[in-house]
Amino acid sequence: MQAGLEMAKEEGRRRVIIENVKPEIDGGHFPIKRTIGEDVIVEADVFVDSHEALSCVLLYRKEGDPAWRETPMVFLINDRWRGVFKVIELGRYVYGVKAWIDRFKTWRRDFKKKAEAGQEVTLDLLTGAALIEDAASHSSGAVAQSLSEWVDALKSEKGLEKRILLALDKALSELMALCPDKRFVSLYEKELPVVVDRSRARFSAWYEMFPRSCSKNPGTHGTFRDCEQRLAYIAKMGFDVLYLPPIHPIGFTQRKGKNNTPTAKSGDPGSPWAIGSREGGHMSLCPSLGTLKDFQRLMEKARENGIELALDLAFQCSPDHPYVKDHPEWFRHRPGGTIQYAENPPKKYEDIYPLDFETENWRTLWQELRDVVFFWIDKGVRIFRVDNPHTKPFPLWGWLIGETKKDYPEVIFLAEAFTRPKVMYRLAKLGFTQSYTYFAWRNMKWEITQYFTELTQTEVREFFRPSLWPNTPDILSEFLQTGGRAGFMIRIVLAATLGANYGIYGPAFELCETRPKAYGGEEYLDSEKYEIRHWDIERADSLKDFIGRVNRIRRENAALQEDKRLQFHPINNEQMICYSKHTKDLSNVILVIVNLDPHHTHGGWLEFSLSTMGLDSKSSFQVHDLLSDARYLWYGSRNYVELNPQVVPAHIFRLRRRVRTERDFDYFI
Repeated sequence: MQAGLEMAKEEGRRRVIIENVKPEIDGGHFPIKRTIGEDVIVEADVFVDSHEALSCVLLYRKEGDPAWRETPMVFLINDRWRGVFKVIELGRYVYGVKAWIDRFKTWRRDFKKKAEAGQEVTLDLLTGAALIEDAASHSSGAVAQSLSEWVDALKSEKGLEKRILLALDKALSELMALCPDKRFVSLYEKELPVVVDRSRARFSAWYEMFPRSCSKNPGTHGTFRDCEQRLAYIAKMGFDVLYLPPIHPIGFTQRKGKNNTPTAKSGDPGSPWAIGSREGGHMSLCPSLGTLKDFQRLMEKARENGIELALDLAFQCSPDHPYVKDHPEWFRHRPGGTIQYAENPPKKYEDIYPLDFETENWRTLWQELRDVVFFWIDKGVRIFRVDNPHTKPFPLWGWLIGETKKDYPEVIFLAEAFTRPKVMYRLAKLGFTQSYTYFAWRNMKWEITQYFTELTQTEVREFFRPSLWPNTPDILSEFLQTGGRAGFMIRIVLAATLGANYGIYGPAFELCETRPKAYGGEEYLDSEKYEIRHWDIERADSLKDFIGRVNRIRRENAALQEDKRLQFHPINNEQMICYSKHTKDLSNVILVIVNLDPHHTHGGWLEFSLSTMGLDSKSSFQVHDLLSDARYLWYGSRNYVELNPQVVPAHIFRLRRRVRTERDFDYFI
């Protein structure tokens, strides 16, 4: 009872309130995301029940480190404070806020006002000296010695004016800041987490390719060795991640035929997502592709080309998967004893058995799935694209990603979840490094602006890293079906500049594949999901060179390598969209204008703030089109642009400031 009363007395003397800390995801239950070298900017409301001055610091440490680091927070307005720290290592950090009544700062503020008003301050000087003396008694070494000397000076120095100047000396304030009185310090009630990933989590260009379609000989099943021959082609286009759909053995029971017909013909390879046969399951390779040694050789050759391999993680099975025989308890059974195949009515996937995550044996199932991930990590894989994570339990992903990140913080998980927004966001909060988006279906200016403002300018940006895909093996959008070559150019520019992470499914994309299976649908005709395709990647009408130029622009301009500084600008034509990105120091500013109509020429007047882009309103500036290499001289914040989509439907401008040398020679940087 007495101990509780003493604690209550102590708490009663902690008068500073700390609240509304941002960023804080769901009350601190989930971490925010950063990559190595990025800043964590923290704001908080900090106030007290009086007019006393406060001091406030931002606390942070790498998770597991015993000691906190501190950095000052600065006052903004209306009791709002801000602090910044930089994350420099992979893994997890935690941060918090600490504040206290700063009695010396309060004294100095009031003393200055009295002195400037010509009031009597002799006693106030003694009050200040007492505060300094108290600080000296709690200090040691050179700091304590210096403070004692200040006390002597304030008490003994002759001449009031000189003593006032000493009391207001900046050096004294800096010295007192080294030993603040924190007896009644207030701490924010929670330690808030940060997950720090490698830079590829923030900036990457993905290329999806079916390895079985890589053979140079039509109708022949491709191999990992055939994939090696494609690496230079992919690297030349500027992609740094090569994503392979499932490379495991494919089941024979209920195998799907060409165009997803219920019955396969002889020689039909089946869907790679129908995983498992007598050759093995998720920890085995399709024999037609090659051996594990061949796969690891492909990974090495990819690294030599600046490319990292990403594998598909699809937690589902064909009826022939070894799990069906060895662990029937991991599947849901229908009346009569047969196993329930996958359905998304009216669609049926008779070649796939979903796992039953409500099984009594869920713990052994979870452990097996963890072993699958760690098996491929052991073979060198560090990126996984996860198939349909929204159809598996949320707790599974929180546990599995957490277990993986403990030992391998560099691993990247991409969530392929085209589902409801709250579900997509929950998956990101649980740990998915990147996430698919609704980009493929955002075509109008208003919906692009609205959607990407949500992704980049709200709390969502703290935990959700968008990955923009204009097409996938499952998605051939109406815009691509009807937009022709210009439509593909429009979508690649938007994907590559609106988002720091994006990807395409090729060669269907660069060869402008537009044929749907059925009118009004988004399935490809002759879908590569069900058959081996032969692609003529050297076709004259390929967009490979245009894509390569876009990716080179991304690599050479740091402004395009992050999402948080995306800003939309007015342009008086609903068929045109204008937006910019810039680096923190404004050394790199990119302005993008896109004609959203693939069939007609459009023009419009655009406006943007010169000052926010580091430009002088009294001087002209150069806009350098990085797509065409053309350069234009603009003056003022309002300028006219016109784009013919049959030529190039977009400008990617780098804004260059005019600089005058000592010899009055002008150039642009």
